[in-house]
Amino acid sequence: MDKATRTAATILLAAATLAGCGTGAAPAPSPAGRVAPSLTGDAAQAPFLSAPPPASPSTSGSTSGSTSGSTSGPAAGRESLSRDQDATLASLRKVDDHPLWTMTYKGGYDRLMSIAPALTPATFGCSLFAAHGDPAHPVFGRNFDFAHQPALLLFTSPPDGHASVSMVDVSYLGLRSGADFITDAGRKALLRAPLLPFDGMNSKGLVVGMATVPEAKPSFDARKRTVGSVRVMRLVLDEASTVDEAIAVFGRYNVDFTDSPPLHYMVADAEGRSAIVEFDDGEIVVRRGQGPWQAMTNFAFVGSTEESRQADWRYRTAAETLGGAGGGLSAVQAMDLLARLKQGHTQWSIVYGQKSGEVRLATGQRYGAVHEFRLAMD
Repeated sequence: MDKATRTAATILLAAATLAGCGTGAAPAPSPAGRVAPSLTGDAAQAPFLSAPPPASPSTSGSTSGSTSGSTSGPAAGRESLSRDQDATLASLRKVDDHPLWTMTYKGGYDRLMSIAPALTPATFGCSLFAAHGDPAHPVFGRNFDFAHQPALLLFTSPPDGHASVSMVDVSYLGLRSGADFITDAGRKALLRAPLLPFDGMNSKGLVVGMATVPEAKPSFDARKRTVGSVRVMRLVLDEASTVDEAIAVFGRYNVDFTDSPPLHYMVADAEGRSAIVEFDDGEIVVRRGQGPWQAMTNFAFVGSTEESRQADWRYRTAAETLGGAGGGLSAVQAMDLLARLKQGHTQWSIVYGQKSGEVRLATGQRYGAVHEFRLAMD
C-alpha cells in the first residue's frame, strides 16, 4: 500500500456561513457562486482541549405549557472519544419537536480553533432588546429569524473562562434534521458547538447577540488576531463580565466579515448597562444605552435618525413598549414583546434573566409552550 493510500483523509467540519440575522438580502457570493464565510486569521486547526470537567450548570428543562418531555440523547458514537467528549454527548437531550436540543459541554475547548464551513442561505432578520428598568430583574430578549432548522441550547463551563448558556443554529454545523444527531458525523460536529453562539449569557449576567446590517467596515491591524464574526461572541461570553469588558474584547481582535453578512452586536450586563457595537469606515463605533432600555434590529445606528429608526416597525414597536414601561419588563412580558416582534420565519425567541440566570425559550413561535432553564450565576 503506497503512502497516499495510507494517509488518512481530512474531514472538514460542516458549518454554515458565520453570520447573524439579516435584512433578507443574502451576502455576496464567493467566486464559486456560493455563500461562504471568511476564516482568515483564525487559529490553525488544533484538537479540542480536554480539561477535567468543572461543576455542571443547572440545565433543568422544565417547560410551561409544553407536552414534549425531555428524552435521553443517543449512545456514544463508534469513534474513540475522550472522557469529556463522551460525557458531553451523553448530556444531549431532545426538548421538543422543532427540534430543540440541550447539551452541556464538559471541559475546555480551543475558542480560536479554525473550522471549515458548509453553506446555507442567509435570508433572515432579528430583533433584540435590553430592559433594565427594574434593577433587580434586568432581562434581555432576542428573536432569531431564519429558515427552519434544528436548534441547540448549549451550556459551557470552560476552566479558563466564564460559564455560559448560548443558542446555536446547528445547521451551521451541518445538522439539518433530528436524524443527524445520531450519526457519527453529526455527533462529531456537535463537539464544535461552543464555537458558534448566535446569542448567549454568561454567569456574570453579560449577554451578547447580533443582527445583520446593510454594511459593516471594520479595520485591520496586523498586530491583532483575526476572528470570525460569530466567533467573537464566544470570546465575549468567555472573557467579559461587563459591557466595558465586552467592548474591549471587540477591540482586541480584527473581526472578519469577508464573504459573510455584515453584523452589528448588542451587549448588556447585569448592572443595567448596554451598548450597540458597529463597524464603520474602519472604526469601532459604540452606541451606549442612555436610559433603562435599548433595542436593535437590522438597520445601522451609524447615520440613522430618530425618524428613520421609527420607520422600522419592529424597532418602533419595541421602543413604544419599552418606553411605556420605563424599561421595566418581567421575563413573561419580555416574551410577550418578542411575540409581537415575530416575523413569519422567527425560529426562536429567548429571554435571559441577567441576575436570576433564568432562560425562557420558545421555538417555532409556540409562545404557549415556553421552556424554562437556568444557568448558575456567579
